[in-house]
Amino acid sequence: MSSSVTTSSPSASAPAGDGSTTAAPRLRTRRQKHSPSRPKRSILLTVLTGLILVYTVVPLIWLVISATKTQDGLASSSGLWFSDHFALWSNIHDTFTYHDGIFVRWLLNTLLYVVLGAGGATLLAILGGYALAKFTFPGKRAVFAVVIGAVAVPGTALAVPTFLMFSKMGLTDTPWAVIIPSLVSPFGLYLMWVFATEAIPTELMEAARIDGAGEIRTFFQVAMPLLAPGTVTVLLFTTVATWNNYFLPLIMIKDPNWYPLTLGLDSWNNQAQTIGGDVIFNLVITGSLLTIIPLIAAFLLLQKYWQSGLAAGSVKE
Repeated sequence: MSSSVTTSSPSASAPAGDGSTTAAPRLRTRRQKHSPSRPKRSILLTVLTGLILVYTVVPLIWLVISATKTQDGLASSSGLWFSDHFALWSNIHDTFTYHDGIFVRWLLNTLLYVVLGAGGATLLAILGGYALAKFTFPGKRAVFAVVIGAVAVPGTALAVPTFLMFSKMGLTDTPWAVIIPSLVSPFGLYLMWVFATEAIPTELMEAARIDGAGEIRTFFQVAMPLLAPGTVTVLLFTTVATWNNYFLPLIMIKDPNWYPLTLGLDSWNNQAQTIGGDVIFNLVITGSLLTIIPLIAAFLLLQKYWQSGLAAGSVKE
């Protein structure tokens, strides 16, 4: 048989020598310390984050669900629920085959603008940011002021002057009218400037020069590997800007064969407003879903480089 044993707590009251009793001292509770692994909870921040999440995710959910519906299903069913007929695969097939497969041509045009425009903008941002960060030359402060000013100027404000200049050169209604303006990325240049200042130690460059390496070899073998996170970050920003570019192709290109995806899908959407035009909202929605898939994949695959690139310069040793 087991017997229970009662033990007295050391903090219990005990009689004093003079017959009086003394109360046990109260133990102070330590305040919980907050650390990066145990951050402080904020109800307001949680609510705001939830609202932003709903604002971001709900349109994407609507797009995915609507892409599974036929043209009649879009009008007869709820926007956030499926219809009776699942038509995703047939919508994808019709999107790629409608009007002799013009969607494929628009997709290839967009890839062309991204590879040449965004890729060229990233390369120029790397070269310019590296030079501004690691070399001293007359007029460097003036260049800094120009770059900051260019970041503050919206692209739409420069669209009309760019169109007038390109029209005099005879480059409108050609791919170069979209590619050449896309090569200029003031924000990408500024970001690479800040990143190169913190990421490339000057002592490392001096050591490479002492070992006999020229400037070109120092840049490609020493600087470029250190600039990889910033390069991916700038590439993502320029890719998204070029992929979603709408206003510049709208005023520059009139030939539908050179439309990007944004302008092509808008032309499909406007068919419903013309007399005798085809109403193909289901293909517009499906094409929009297919358009954002490459961007989502790029962000997911390059997320770690993107986050480290954004944090560049935030901590100085």
